[in-house]
Amino acid sequence: MSEETVTVGDSQPDKRHQQEEVPSRGRWANNREFILTMAGEIVGLGNIWRFPYLCYKNGGGAFLIPYFFFLFFCGIPLFFLETALGQYTSEGGITAWQKICPMFEGVGIASQVMVTYGNIYYIVILAWGILYLISSFKSPVPWSTCENAWNTFNCHTRPSMYANPHLFNPNFNWSFLHNFTSYDYNDIGDINTTEVLMGSSPEAEFWTHRVLQMSGDRFFGNLNWDLSLCLLLAWIICYFCIWKGVKSIGKVVHFTAIFPYLLLFILFVRGVTLPGAGEGIKYYFMPDISRIGDPHVWCDAVREVLFSYAVCHGVFTAMGSYNKYNNNCFRDCLALCCLNSATSIFAGFAVFSILGFMAHDLGARIEDVAVSGLGLAFIAFPKALTLLPVSSFWLVLFFLMILLLALDTHFVCVESLATAITDLFPHFLRRPGRREILVLVIAVVSFLLGLPFVTQNGILFFYIIDSYGSSSISLLFIAIFETVVIGWVYGADRFYDNIEDMIGYAPFRVLKYCWLFVTPLICGITLLYELATMQPYFPMTGYVLEPWGRGLAALFVLTPLICIPLFIFRSLCKNSKTMTTPSSDLRQAQPHKPVLTLCEYIVFKAQVQPKKNVERNNEKMEMEEPV
Repeated sequence: MSEETVTVGDSQPDKRHQQEEVPSRGRWANNREFILTMAGEIVGLGNIWRFPYLCYKNGGGAFLIPYFFFLFFCGIPLFFLETALGQYTSEGGITAWQKICPMFEGVGIASQVMVTYGNIYYIVILAWGILYLISSFKSPVPWSTCENAWNTFNCHTRPSMYANPHLFNPNFNWSFLHNFTSYDYNDIGDINTTEVLMGSSPEAEFWTHRVLQMSGDRFFGNLNWDLSLCLLLAWIICYFCIWKGVKSIGKVVHFTAIFPYLLLFILFVRGVTLPGAGEGIKYYFMPDISRIGDPHVWCDAVREVLFSYAVCHGVFTAMGSYNKYNNNCFRDCLALCCLNSATSIFAGFAVFSILGFMAHDLGARIEDVAVSGLGLAFIAFPKALTLLPVSSFWLVLFFLMILLLALDTHFVCVESLATAITDLFPHFLRRPGRREILVLVIAVVSFLLGLPFVTQNGILFFYIIDSYGSSSISLLFIAIFETVVIGWVYGADRFYDNIEDMIGYAPFRVLKYCWLFVTPLICGITLLYELATMQPYFPMTGYVLEPWGRGLAALFVLTPLICIPLFIFRSLCKNSKTMTTPSSDLRQAQPHKPVLTLCEYIVFKAQVQPKKNVERNNEKMEMEEPV
């Protein structure tokens, strides 16, 4: 039975009745679910495989100086802006910008295009992780020997001195490993470690010839069916994590967001007790102040802040939109930022303690084994953990942690896209059962579009979309528009009043000046530097893009960015008088105050709402506040 609400004094009963027919969006059951979901999004694989390497490469502990500078003046302002925007408007990543400033609806659409890119390719990491996790239960693990069908003649391995000390006795006979007279133990120790790790080692050949099954063809090649099944399984898991929206996500994150910390702590404790761990940690965190003057270091720092905090994707706007109006989102954002950065630093100790052990065991330098990204997760760490006694146990823990970190990040992004689409068509998609169908459609379409990434040359397309689909150029461009729209178009003072109305007090005033000047200036300078130094190759692999690859890369970069000017032009054609006017549905606690002031000088005067809209929004606020 449907309930009817009668409002006395409403001059437009038909319109109000139509609005009441729209089903509610739902809310987080409690603040803990929101915190865990946000933590699951920002604490991901980058904390494990990107931050530690960047810290090591860019001066160790000295890298924290530019990192925290950009965190305070760029990361936190953007992170809080997007979260507060979602909570204030109760809208997803597109309609929130549409309500704040119709002219810049394209900012929200641009962010959702980038989220769509991520939904298609990021889950491939889950597929790789599932294959590795399954293989970790075998004894011996398949990447520990050169006796598999995919191994080449050049493959060679070396037993661990730590796990098998008796084999390294000078009088030990190695001939049982070969059908011919073997090297003596000193010769084996002289094998080039870089070649063993990244070239013809069994770990590298398992990754290249078994998992990726790379071929010499220029285009896709054949489909890897076992990897395709792993991709399908990943999507099935992801679907059932979010198919009920915040109701299911709020329950799932209690495991997926917390358990990886336990696994990381276990790996950390094991890592620091290994021989050579101290040397690895020294290389990771030993400050090199001379690197501070290198502009590449500062550019890496701002990139790391943007990527690790996942800003400019509209995800936090969507997650914040499910909060109650008076939730203290400022406190939550500060706590989450502290958690994310602390996790990155802590993960570095776990990673480099184990890499230090591997370098010690192989008689190599830290520089030879320190890698990041896919090389760390699927070659270096499997190699290091294989050197340990009971290696299968440590491998299972590691890949389970990788899966949970990637799963958390991925299903929150899928939920963000589903929220954005649902809020665009609320009358149709908020009906019972419609949302489950929408998420299923997103999953099926994304799975089909993701199949090229699990072909024999799919890794090339993965690198292209990873480097250019979510490029720092696109993120910086969107960040500039977000801060300019909130600071100068909607009005920083008005947004501050909205935030104070929500949380009960005004946050640090420095945030206002970050939105107005500091953050867009930092992003603008970094964007110019990125454009001036951009090269048509992948920094981690050195692969130079061919003309077709450059065209595909340009398409990935330009597609989201072109949405912004297109919707500005659309607003000009549609109704130029209201293109910067916020929606009347938005509650304005102090409508008579100027929307922007600088040094007590009124830059933009107040935009007073009609009295009936103010009363309606006050009524809405009272209904949402807890009794």
